[in-house]
Amino acid sequence: MTGPQPLPRRSLQTRLALAYAAGIYLAGVFVLVLVDVPLLSVQSTKPKGEPAPASVTGTGTGHGFSLQQLLTGSALALVILVPVSLALGRLVAGRFLRPLRTITSTAQHISAGNLHQRLGLGEPVDELSELGHTLDDLFARLQAAFDAQRHFVANASHELRTPLAGLRTLLEVALADPEADAATLRAVCEDALAVGAHQERLVQALLILATSEHGISRRQNLDLAEVAKGVIASRREEAEKHAVELTEKITPAITAGDPRLIESLVANLVDNAIRHNHCGGQAHITTEQSGPWVSITVTNTGPLVPDDQLRQLIHPFQRLAPGRHDGHGLGLAIINAVAQAHHAALAITSRPEGGLAVTVRFVPAPADD
Repeated sequence: MTGPQPLPRRSLQTRLALAYAAGIYLAGVFVLVLVDVPLLSVQSTKPKGEPAPASVTGTGTGHGFSLQQLLTGSALALVILVPVSLALGRLVAGRFLRPLRTITSTAQHISAGNLHQRLGLGEPVDELSELGHTLDDLFARLQAAFDAQRHFVANASHELRTPLAGLRTLLEVALADPEADAATLRAVCEDALAVGAHQERLVQALLILATSEHGISRRQNLDLAEVAKGVIASRREEAEKHAVELTEKITPAITAGDPRLIESLVANLVDNAIRHNHCGGQAHITTEQSGPWVSITVTNTGPLVPDDQLRQLIHPFQRLAPGRHDGHGLGLAIINAVAQAHHAALAITSRPEGGLAVTVRFVPAPADD
């Protein structure tokens, strides 16, 4: 049993040619009607006793066309006008559709994998050239997205491969030692668990980043102050371990968004402030409502960060000092993705005395009616 047959394809050029031809033909009929109908009315209303005019002429010399000849010639002209109008319509339609064919063929070639290529339509500036410029912008964004995706996959593969290789080496060395006792094997197992925990945190961070880039699935009112208090309380022990003092200035800051993603944003802000710090340093967390924004700001002491390197920190797996900290290089990338998903503004500033000041400004929650 076969499905419904597709409708026959009729090209746009054919349809435009028929439309143009119909317009030309109707215009011809209209012109001939304006000429012939008045002449027929003159013929039908001649005075009695007057002879019928033998010819139609504009000079009064008596030489010209008879009315019957004029009608016959008009009918013949209409017949000849049919193929002429079709030919002209097809020519005009082909001329106007030529840039569209160029756009279609080039776009098909680009979509096959040549995202670096562009249509490059120049003058004249019309609707088709505007379409070409719009497609060029689209291809540019797609190329940037695919390049970022390939870069991310390559970095993620490297980040996941390194701990896996270390775990395998750790186990192989333990198994190859014939004199390994229970204490040695226990120590190896503990190291393997630590590597596994590191991988688990990395995968969780990747999932959070992917979820943030996908967008918001739910939105509800929440207080940044309450979220910050919960995160600070859960990071006190980690801060003491790194000898970092956590201080806070928390005031209500009501916004709307995905509670889970915003909690991840605040947690990454605080985690970065603790990890990328020095012994005896400080991390200060502030939430407030100021003007048209509600914001959370986290400042920390630490190494001096050059201003020209700030932008690279929001990209995944970017570290100013690789291997120095136990992070994954995803903290600010997650913060940036969550901020974009909530249409929030992210500002990263290098402090002259060292460390960073990171501020995320959200739109306040709408007031209840």
